[in-house]
Amino acid sequence: MLDSIEQTILSALQVIFDQFGWYGVFGLMIFENATGISPSEIILAFAGWMLIERHGIAPSFIFLAGFYAGLGSAIGASITYWIVRLGGRPLVDRFAPLFRIKLDTIERIENQCRKWGIGIVFIGRMLPGVRTFISIPAGLVRIPFPKFFLASFAGAYIWCTALIGAGYILGQEWYVISGTIKANLPFVFGLGFLLVAAYLVYHYRASLSIPSWIRQTDKQLD
Repeated sequence: MLDSIEQTILSALQVIFDQFGWYGVFGLMIFENATGISPSEIILAFAGWMLIERHGIAPSFIFLAGFYAGLGSAIGASITYWIVRLGGRPLVDRFAPLFRIKLDTIERIENQCRKWGIGIVFIGRMLPGVRTFISIPAGLVRIPFPKFFLASFAGAYIWCTALIGAGYILGQEWYVISGTIKANLPFVFGLGFLLVAAYLVYHYRASLSIPSWIRQTDKQLD
């Protein structure tokens, strides 16, 4: 079942890439990050193979390709961010169950976003299953949009560039990426939580080393 769905996606991607090239990748990443429907792992790995390796383009182009994909990702995430920010909690409470998103999970991450800000957004944008979800609590706590956009783009750029590069390196064996990610999701999530924990510890220690009067002044300026 999953294999047939994946093959259908691949056929559709090949048509899109043949017609629109990197504009197609840009548009697909906007759609994927705004809806969470289309799998970025397949889109980006396939793009690395079809649009770079098969055309004999220099591997240095991978970093520019990551910029296109990351920008599309940040724009798509911004759509969700603004919908949630303008609609508020009533909108999330109404539609979250339709997407099988647990409200208590949103509340926990919302509290972390309120406490740690853009660090959670940056790391979340590199975690499968969390990438598109992180825009919801960020919108609820009303993280300043410029900070949200930059953190979202930075995390997405790393994620997109890595997958495009993997697709380029593996070439026709790009589908190994999809299988590897699926097989190692527990490791990926574990690594992500370790990164979050490391960021929180670093941020907490840094805050302790700053005199309280400076922290109060910084809060007033924000």
